[in-house]
Amino acid sequence: MPGTHSSPIDAGGPRFSLHSEAFARDPHSAYRAMRSKYGSLVPIELSPGIPATLVIGYRTAVRILNDPDHFPADPRGWEKNVPSECPILPMLGWRPNALRSAGLDHLRYRQANTAGIAEIDGHALHAIVEKHAIRLVNTFCQDGAADLISQYAYPLVFEVLNTILGCTPEIGRKVATGMAAIFEGINAAEGEAMLIEGLLELVRLKRQEPGSDVTTRLIEDPAALDDEEMIHQLVTLYGAGIEPQLNLIVNTLLLMMTDDRFADSVHGGTLSTRDALDEVLFTDPPLANYCVSYPRQPILIDGVWLPANQPVVISMAGCNNDPDVGSSGEYTDNRSHLAWGLGPHACPARSIAYLIVQEAIDQLLDALPELRLAGAAEDLAWRPGPFHRALAALPVVFPGSSPLPLPLPLF
Repeated sequence: MPGTHSSPIDAGGPRFSLHSEAFARDPHSAYRAMRSKYGSLVPIELSPGIPATLVIGYRTAVRILNDPDHFPADPRGWEKNVPSECPILPMLGWRPNALRSAGLDHLRYRQANTAGIAEIDGHALHAIVEKHAIRLVNTFCQDGAADLISQYAYPLVFEVLNTILGCTPEIGRKVATGMAAIFEGINAAEGEAMLIEGLLELVRLKRQEPGSDVTTRLIEDPAALDDEEMIHQLVTLYGAGIEPQLNLIVNTLLLMMTDDRFADSVHGGTLSTRDALDEVLFTDPPLANYCVSYPRQPILIDGVWLPANQPVVISMAGCNNDPDVGSSGEYTDNRSHLAWGLGPHACPARSIAYLIVQEAIDQLLDALPELRLAGAAEDLAWRPGPFHRALAALPVVFPGSSPLPLPLPLF
């Protein structure tokens, strides 16, 4: 059993690196090693020279996620001592939005976002995903081979999100480039500047030309969000709507093509896409480590003193696979995983995300039912990064087929 230890921030010896290629290749072995040595709270390094505590105990995570008074999400006490060039600062730094605020500010932003998302028409969204999915499949269906990330999943989730938010293709390209740089931690500062520039254009456009979209509803909300606040609500929506959904589509497709229980379902078996989604959300969630908080003062938890103003990161992957609360392999309709977060910062758009991801997968498999990996699963490359569980590419092959007819317009 791991023993009681001092603050993970001050732990002697090397910390577990969440930004290494070795961690990206096999994070589950790393979680087991962490648990064996430290228990539920682990000293890690998010980026070179940036220490943090990783929570891999399920019950400990639930306690933290439901205690925003002791574990607030406002990072300003931490980031004042972080170099401006830190590559993960755009992912963790303060923004005037619900994800990075506490107290009444959090409530104000959260209510505005929840109201804007709640009015998304599920039937219309189904048709939007179908239209974009078929159009994208038609660009490669005759080739007999494709990379499902660059040619399908990424453009699909981005175009669907642009439609939901009322974003033009021109502005969307700026947003895409900036958001990618932030998630990769490469040229993150430049990416942040490009992202902010694009989103400001979108906000100004929607103030002049309102539409039936989430951006317009945020502008019209009684919270009376100013331009800066609007930009950072949109940062959250794009951040949560692209990378996690993209990775959930891809990770689920990988499971369905490589696991016999699901591989048969591609050809009409008993297990459904939803079953595969539920399993991936448990075993390999697309946003593996996040839900970051920053204690205002030192706090003792599980025999460990966590220091003030240092990141406490919830490992959704580590907690979901905590042997103390194992799911016994029962994943279907099991919602006890932490992939959507928990407590006051839980994802308000989980039903929308489920719809988009499931529809994206079903449209692809309906069009190309004999889809299979182009090579061995063990040869696939996973992208390094402390937060995501993300493949670099997902090459597949299939019998070439004729383009599908595009669905009729909604109106």
